[in-house]
Amino acid sequence: MAEQRDAMIDQWSAWLGDRLTSSNTIARSTVERELKLILDIIIEMVGPYRRETKTVWFDVCEHYGRVAAARGLAAGEVVEEMQYLRGLLTRTLSPVLAAMRARAGLAIMMRLNSVLDKGIAVAVVGYTDALVATLFRQNGVPASGADFDESDVERQLEAIEEKLASVTRPAQT
Repeated sequence: MAEQRDAMIDQWSAWLGDRLTSSNTIARSTVERELKLILDIIIEMVGPYRRETKTVWFDVCEHYGRVAAARGLAAGEVVEEMQYLRGLLTRTLSPVLAAMRARAGLAIMMRLNSVLDKGIAVAVVGYTDALVATLFRQNGVPASGADFDESDVERQLEAIEEKLASVTRPAQT
């Protein structure tokens, strides 16, 4: 899966199309960086670090939902974007999984689907939390997005990337 990461990111970005550039609050490069991080974490979630990366997965999914709100997406679009990832992973991995013993391939697909289901739920929670926070901050009137700080999003992504690195590449002693 790691060897096909960049191709999957390109396909996912192409499918997102105008959604990547529809908002002037979040740069396309930031969304693509987040897509790469999501895929990197999924790769780890089906490997030996699946337990260690679970909290990182929830962090990135919640962040994805919050960023989706800032991008101006509807809640259903957040789900749709993550569901597209499910289909993309299935299509990409099917030749590899078909070559495996049936039980092993099925176990991997079931694990991936479980990870994605939980991630979708957390992304929707992040999206909803972001909208509620905006409403409270603006006394019930949705914010225009002018107070959104993209550098803060970049710092949050960097923190999640560092957290992933810390759990998948333990310090050498």
